[in-house]
Amino acid sequence: MSPPAAEHRAIAIEFHDVSYAIPGCPTLLSHLNLTIERGETLVLLGRSGAGKTTALKLINRLLETREGEVRVDGRAVMEWHAIELRRHIGYVVQEVGLFPHFTVQRNIELVPRLQGWDEARIRARVTELLALVGLDQSFLARYPHELSGGQRQRVGVARALAADPQILLMDEPFGALDPLTRAEVQQEFQAVQRRLAKTIVIVTHDVTEALLLGTRIALMEAGKLAGVYTPREFLRSEHAVAAACRERWRQERQFEETL
Repeated sequence: MSPPAAEHRAIAIEFHDVSYAIPGCPTLLSHLNLTIERGETLVLLGRSGAGKTTALKLINRLLETREGEVRVDGRAVMEWHAIELRRHIGYVVQEVGLFPHFTVQRNIELVPRLQGWDEARIRARVTELLALVGLDQSFLARYPHELSGGQRQRVGVARALAADPQILLMDEPFGALDPLTRAEVQQEFQAVQRRLAKTIVIVTHDVTEALLLGTRIALMEAGKLAGVYTPREFLRSEHAVAAACRERWRQERQFEETL
């Protein structure tokens, strides 16, 4: 992806010497210092247990900092009311998390209704978002179990964007999809990001996804930040984990060329 335009270079999210541990367990996150710029897509990349999801959940207070400080839009997250903070931030997870007893329409309009939007504004927003994620109006009355995995993921993205948050958190958002659907949804996601220029933080262990979607890649290893790279810098990095990821990416590209 192209780097964000100069007007989007303000700081959206900051980690200042953040550590997180559960008593009796290994430290999940250790002295994380990281700045995320407004309008960029930052990928948290690493193996399972590297601290990626822990860092993500500290942003919207699904976990709360024990040491250090996380700031959103210049304000410490612990100073936000938790519900206000979460309504300010969209959130997409691997299994989507749609309410199974709600139609697509009710799932998408949930947060705007909680925020007291009027009916006309809600209807217009739902229509706009369906088109944005590549679905037509016939999906409004369907339930999640009537959708394919890719369609559910699109609805999940639409719901996360419903109240027009400036920040979007995504935890392995495409991991449950088959490879062909995953590639298709990733491409649509890129188109959405180019149009909306949101600040997005994505957790993944997939190096191809990181290189495809990220304006920068924050490499995590055993709860620590190993480095922050543009995709081009990542492919040239001599860090051992980056080198292993780079080799895997090259092998995948070579395999695709044989098909």
